[in-house]
Amino acid sequence: MPNRKPVVIITRKLPEAVETRLRELFDARLNDDDHAMSQAELVEAVKQADVLVPTVTDKISKAVIMQAGENLKLIANFGNGVDNIDVETANLRGISVTNTPGVLTEDTADMTMALILAVARRVIEGSQVIGDDNSWQGWSPTWMLGHRTYGKRLGIVGMGRIGQAVARRAKAFGLQIHYNNRRPVHASIEEELEATYWESLGQMLARMDIVSVNCPHTPGTYHLLSAPLLKLMKPDAIIVNTARGEIIDENALARMLEANELGGVGLDVFEHEPAVNRKLLNNPKAVLLPHMGSATIEGRIDMGEKVIINIKTFVDGHTPPDRVLPSMV
Repeated sequence: MPNRKPVVIITRKLPEAVETRLRELFDARLNDDDHAMSQAELVEAVKQADVLVPTVTDKISKAVIMQAGENLKLIANFGNGVDNIDVETANLRGISVTNTPGVLTEDTADMTMALILAVARRVIEGSQVIGDDNSWQGWSPTWMLGHRTYGKRLGIVGMGRIGQAVARRAKAFGLQIHYNNRRPVHASIEEELEATYWESLGQMLARMDIVSVNCPHTPGTYHLLSAPLLKLMKPDAIIVNTARGEIIDENALARMLEANELGGVGLDVFEHEPAVNRKLLNNPKAVLLPHMGSATIEGRIDMGEKVIINIKTFVDGHTPPDRVLPSMV
């Protein structure tokens, strides 16, 4: 890295405290109007930058990376995943990639639990009845009935940090914890959570009342919840996704919900976001949020601090703490 302050291009507007610190340490080029950069703008950025700081919505593809200038040596992702970056091509070009793991765990788990409760208890439908038109006619013993969550079976797909955080919350609400993962978690964690491991995802899905998707999006998890697997679920089951939209076959999910083959869905992420399947938009059994699972002030600042530490460590000639290698993706 040259003796001058490294040029750090940030693709989206970040919290003010984070941007202030970036300007102090580096030659930071900010995105003041917070517009989503086009492909051409991303190409121009990698030509000029020593360090690029993209977010999860910026597709840093092979085509973009292959046009990077000689000075680009680090892509410090502002995000927990790296599915928006071609890590293998970056590695071949001698460009390191980092992310911000761990800082979003509790926030995402909170939102997962919120969606489970919102779908089961019809929270959004109920809130929409209250309004200026006085459409609410008062309490009735058989109106707006949802489902109790206490005692139900929760199947967690992906028992990493976020999955375990969801499990801890769900256990406190009295749900029975089940999970599918590449391998069982440590016995002490299973014991703490009273969790049951399922080697077969299909067998688990068929027996759950609620399913929470908490695994990362990788080539191996694309449409992990495929149409045939979704069909195994009980017709009154609920599915919640706060991970990545691509993990579920969204068209199949929407068709099943429309055909009353599922009890409800809670989605914070979508397969082709910001586009959302219209069958989901018009279904009262779907609680839809605009990818806000990690949207807390504290979480965003923690992410920014991780980005800064990764850049500073790299600039100082050391391996950044959150480096991502192709073998890890």
